[in-house]
Amino acid sequence: MTEPVIAQKSPCVMGIAPGTYYWCACGRSKKQPFCDGSHSGTEFTPLEVKIEQGTVAAFCACKHTSTPPYCDGTHSHLK
Repeated sequence: MTEPVIAQKSPCVMGIAPGTYYWCACGRSKKQPFCDGSHSGTEFTPLEVKIEQGTVAAFCACKHTSTPPYCDGTHSHLK
């Protein structure tokens, strides 16, 4: 399996409104942490995320989290 691109080594912390979003799993999107279609031609697909209530979320940007789409601190151990 191909490794995702590390978009950044810190989470994308943001306020987010209710709705459906697509988290970038490949790390290639220019609209991090969300998908812009840059995964086309790769084995990656975005992850659908449904937000029921407005909240502040820490989305993973290193793409190596064990709790996608949310940051679990894995970025602090990457080289």
